[in-house]
Amino acid sequence: MPAADRALRGLAWLMFLVTAMTTNVVGVLIPEVARAYGLNLTQAGGLQYATMAGIALAGLFLGGMADRRGHRTTVILGLALFAAASVLIAFNRALAPLLALLFASGLAIGIFKTGAIALIGDLVSTPAQHAREMNIVEGFFALGAIAGPPIVARLLAAGLPWTALYGLAGALTLGLLALALIVRFPPARSSAKPERAGMIATLAIARDRTALGYGACIFLYAGVETAVYVWMPALLAAEGVGTLLPGAWALSTFFVLRAVGRFAGAWALERLGWARTLAVCGIAVLACFAGALAGGHQAAATLLPLSGLFMSVLYPTLNSRAISGFPIERHGAAAGFILFVTCLSAVLSPLAIGAVSDAFGGPRAGFGLATGMALALAGALAFNAAKARA
Repeated sequence: MPAADRALRGLAWLMFLVTAMTTNVVGVLIPEVARAYGLNLTQAGGLQYATMAGIALAGLFLGGMADRRGHRTTVILGLALFAAASVLIAFNRALAPLLALLFASGLAIGIFKTGAIALIGDLVSTPAQHAREMNIVEGFFALGAIAGPPIVARLLAAGLPWTALYGLAGALTLGLLALALIVRFPPARSSAKPERAGMIATLAIARDRTALGYGACIFLYAGVETAVYVWMPALLAAEGVGTLLPGAWALSTFFVLRAVGRFAGAWALERLGWARTLAVCGIAVLACFAGALAGGHQAAATLLPLSGLFMSVLYPTLNSRAISGFPIERHGAAAGFILFVTCLSAVLSPLAIGAVSDAFGGPRAGFGLATGMALALAGALAFNAAKARA
């Protein structure tokens, strides 16, 4: 493998890792924000909503940028904006500017993740290789999610504000920006420029029935996943889980198992095939949620983190199948569509779960809604596997 390709793979891996350090720790940060600004938990969930809304809009309006402007330009622009927003967040103390900066950081993530995902298409030659690379890059995303909660705990123990996490992320991103500026990106495989750009290019992807089906599954998956990393700590705290497995440790366990599963995902895909693997994992996730809902707080403290092992292969494989089905010159727009659907769910699903929890007396009611989404996802994946065998 050429040295430039190895550097680009490493760049993509580390971009996903740094992203997860900030986006997947909201379950730990929400109580801190609530205390700092005198908010209730649903209001403090603005951390999630602002960031994910930025990513969603970037995917919708800027999804074709990587196809038209080039993967290098897209990655560099996104990294520069994310570094600037992160450093400003680290020194900010007011609520309104904080939400605006979180939205800007979400836009930046949407830009450089679109470029990074499209770049992966340049580095592989078959759909099977694409699926394997997506599982690896999402494995690094999981490693960043694992690192986030203990970093926050260390910062708070040292007397620093939680926003110092963004200062660290900004510093790391500046290093990634330097790498992106010096490494050579591969030339585009096709000289043809797409006729559409921005939102039009992304919505053109949505008119494809297959992409729309994958998008529906990804929407359900994101709802199930965000239920765990946004609201599981609140569920366990509300039900008195103390020394058994506190919410922060449960969240770290979830991310550890998700990382293990993503790095092992290629093994399962090669032996069972992608459709059967997704069906088995979807049914296992449903079993974990149903068991957590029926079995009480001790079951929830064990089964919800365990669900990360089975979730691990779902998103990168669905993502890869949706993107690799399009010509290479449309991978940026396809990645933008997937980012939009993912983050739309990551805004609406936690909001709906929080509203149901408030309306019906606690987080357990909200997890009933999440279990319904897991049921719909498992049914869709099982139907797809049966259709693939027919």
